[in-house]
This record gives sequence, structure tokens and C-alpha cells, in this order.
Amino acid sequence: MSCIWFYLPLHLLMAVCLCYSIRAPTTSFKSDLFNFYHSLILADGKETTIHLLKDIPKRYYFVLEEGRAPAPFTITVTPCDVPIEWSILIHKASASFPGKAAHGDHDTQEVSKSQKTPSMVSTIFNYKGNSVETYVGMSSYSALYMLEFLSTERDTHITVHLTTDTTSGHLYPELPVDPRIDVIGISHTTVTLAWKHSPSVLQHRENIQYCLLVNEKHNYKSLCAAETAIRSSGMKLPPTLVLSLSPYLLEPQQVMILSNSELSIINKASSGEVRQICMGTKNTCTVPNLSPSTQYYFDVFVVNLLTNASAAYTGTFARTLEEPEPKMMELKDGKVIQVVLDAKKQKFYSLQYQARHKRIQFTFQSCRGQVRVHITKNSKTVASENISGLRYFSLKGNLLDTYLVQLRSTEQSNSSVKVQVSSHFHKPLFPLLPESLKIKSFSKLRTCNSVTIAWLGTQEESKYCVYKKRIEDHQVWMELQSTDRCAGPESRHKSEKVLCKYFYDINLQRAVTTETIKGLDAGTLYLFDVYLIGPSGIPVRYHSKVVKTRKKC
Repeated sequence: MSCIWFYLPLHLLMAVCLCYSIRAPTTSFKSDLFNFYHSLILADGKETTIHLLKDIPKRYYFVLEEGRAPAPFTITVTPCDVPIEWSILIHKASASFPGKAAHGDHDTQEVSKSQKTPSMVSTIFNYKGNSVETYVGMSSYSALYMLEFLSTERDTHITVHLTTDTTSGHLYPELPVDPRIDVIGISHTTVTLAWKHSPSVLQHRENIQYCLLVNEKHNYKSLCAAETAIRSSGMKLPPTLVLSLSPYLLEPQQVMILSNSELSIINKASSGEVRQICMGTKNTCTVPNLSPSTQYYFDVFVVNLLTNASAAYTGTFARTLEEPEPKMMELKDGKVIQVVLDAKKQKFYSLQYQARHKRIQFTFQSCRGQVRVHITKNSKTVASENISGLRYFSLKGNLLDTYLVQLRSTEQSNSSVKVQVSSHFHKPLFPLLPESLKIKSFSKLRTCNSVTIAWLGTQEESKYCVYKKRIEDHQVWMELQSTDRCAGPESRHKSEKVLCKYFYDINLQRAVTTETIKGLDAGTLYLFDVYLIGPSGIPVRYHSKVVKTRKKC
């Protein structure tokens, strides 16, 4: 057996023999991977971050200073990702080994024999898992302690804290005797939690705070594990200490919310969201803005702001209440109602109508976004279509037939739609529409201070109102997407009005009108809108048109 000898500094009372094969392999590690290259001194009183490569063990050791009496020591290991294996081994030297071997009074052969004695190296602690574990023991200056770490799943990292000084306080905040989190209230969109105070909060209130982590996946046993999981999913969670400092350190996919002295950071990704709320020393929290009928996992961490070390309460989970189905709304003959559809729920909004005549007509005007319309008569489907403008459905049946209208948003944002059912075809509330609601602009007639636009009319005399709005390049998309097509001219500022005029033509081929808008600024973007207002007064908005005046003429 070949050995490599390292002599520690004089204040340490032993020499360490690091061998390629010093003992029989334990059940946790492979003997052929035992390598002195991975043996390092573990710092006393500091938290050490250790990176582990898959299937390659890493070893650290520590010894007491010369002349120091036996004293208690603690070792805390925090896995930051996958479960790991770790052990504490003790190497006790013989009575003559520490001094004489260091001064050369024994030859190599004698030392090798003492190394082979089974009692020289023994395992005093073994653990496998991903929980934060702390070992408390009594150290001796005549012994060498070896820590072995191994990850068998993948490359990972852990933190290790060793201390032999029990008089300077705790690096890690203390947990209460009962570290559970109690769920004391649940609604459709909120969960209220409470937990017992940490003794560290009661002693060092100004340096301690609680932070709550909310997600839809699972509980985390340490803040280190939570941060690692969040980063691996494509999000970046700042250290807890940063949460209480500056919003300028947030990543682009993070949203900060500050209310009632609570700091929330929401990390958004395609896989969902992870929310972290730091609430100082309050030991209760109501988590808002949750989705109904969804299971959430809650973890509370008590954090030392001076060292950024944390301790985890026992995580819990709760399912928000299912939102009750909206009551069936009755449609009244001839009455127009507007319905706002929640894109997140993706549920049908139901309307019911009982026919008073054999022939009826449903009218749908999509105000914002695209809407899915599904109509059944006596439980049989009679129409199903996506609506993005104005759409009529003329249906024939019997008296007292029951019609059920179901509406759903097809967009990622909320949609809205106006609905009317009527048996009076001769008194329509919505105006007669042209073949197209597009506004056309003429490039050749465009100047530095004027724009000419045109639109189609109908055979029915109607009122047309033109509005303009000056916008910037970055506003175009938002203006076009956020337009409420059901809103009439009353929603516009008076300064945006250009003119109103009446127009119609019996010959649809000639039912076209143009208008030249003057007094514009050169090289400027303008948003033009035309409103068609029929005899009933209900407006229909043409599709907005964006035109830029010439920069030079």
C-alpha cells in the first residue's frame, strides 16, 4: 500500500496519511474513486459551498487546535438540489503516533501497520437524502474527522457549516419546537397561513425576517433547494437578502409587488410561477391572487439578514376552493347585454332564452378579442362559431323552445361581447353593415399635413363619425389590441373628433365615401377610426387604421 504524507502546521498535533486505498469501501462509496485530490480542510465557523460531480466523492477534514480541550461541535449540511450521501468518519491515532510519527521516530512500515488496525478509522454518522441535517458531537484534538460527500444522481452543490464555537450564537436561525405551518383560511383566490415564532426572531428582531415561497409543484426543504429548482426551470430567483434591498436587481421575467409592508417577487415562466413574499417578523400571511381550484405548496423560511443563512419550517399545501358556476342569466327579448369573459378560466359563460316566437335572431358583437359562441336548442347544437366582429344567427323553431348560449374567450387576455336576441326583425338594434369594415388610405394622396381615407357605406342612411389620434411607434400594437370595438364616440376625447356626416347609396357599388383630414404634423403617426351609428343609436366601429404623414414634401 502506497501512502502520501502531509504534515499539518505545528499547531496541529498529528500527521495525516492520505492513501489511495486506506480502508475497505463503505456501502455508500466506491473505493476506486477514493482520491487524495478531493481531501480539503473544512473551515471552522464559516458556511462552505461544495460542488459535487456525479459519482465522484469529495472529502473534507478538520482537527482541533493544539492544547484545546474536548468541546462540542456541530456540522450542518444543506443539499441544494438532489439527495446526497454524506458520512462523518473519525481517525484516532495511537498514543505514540501523533508525536513520534511527525518527528520520524517510527519508520514507514510501522506506521503502515498501525494504519491497518480496524479501530483506527470508524464511521460515526451516515445520512442519505435531501433534508437539512445537523450532527452534534464532542471533538478531540487527538482525532482527525473526515467528511465524505457523494451525489449519485447528477452534478449538484451543497452548503456545509462547521463550528466548534458554541458561545457566539447561531449562524442558522432557530426553529420553534413545533415548526409546522398552519392553514387557517382558504377561499377561491387566497390562502391564509400562520406559524409559531422562531426564537431567533424574539431575540434578534432587527436582523431576522420570514420569507414565504409559493408554487404549484412541491415543497422545498431549504431555500437553497428552492433557488436551485427555480433557476433550473428557466427563472432566476435573487438571494433572499436582495429581496429586501433593491427592485433594480430583478430579472426581466420578475414582477415586484409591495403592499402592506410585504415584499413579493413573482417569477414567471412557461412552467408556471413561483412567488416569494418577505413579511419581516409577521408570523401570518394571506397569499392573494391565486387561481381557484388549484393546489399550492407553501414553504416558510426564517432568514438571518446578516449572514443570509436560513432555516425551513415544515412545508404545507392547500387547495383553493372551486369557484361556483355563475348563475344562468336569462336573456330578455330585444335587450342588449355585455359579457366580460375571463381568459384564465377558459370556462363557458351561459345565457338562456325561451322563445316567444317561432323565428328569432341572435346578434353577437365582439368588443374585445375573439369569442367562441355555442348555441343549443332543446339540448341540440344549432350553431357553433368563433366571433371577432358582428355576427347574426337567424333560427327557426317552435314556441317555448329553450335556447342555451355559451360564450368563451379564445384569447390569452380577457374578451368581451355584446349579445342580443330578438323576434322583431323589422326593428333591429344593430345597424345594417357594409360588406367590409376596413378603412383604406391612399398613399399617393398622402402629404406632410394631410391624409385621405375611404370606407364603405350601406343602402341605409346612417351617421358616420371620424376620429383621429396622434400616437408613437411603440404604441401601435397596444392601441390596436386594446381597442374596445363596442365603445362609441362618447368614449373619445373631444379634441380627437374630426367630423360626422350622413351617407348612403342605393347602389352598393357606389356606396363608398372618402374624407381628407388636414392640419396634421409631418412625419407623424395617426390612428384613424370611423364609427357607424344606425337608427337605434348603437355604434359599430370600423377597424382602426394607422397612417403616417410624409416627412418631406
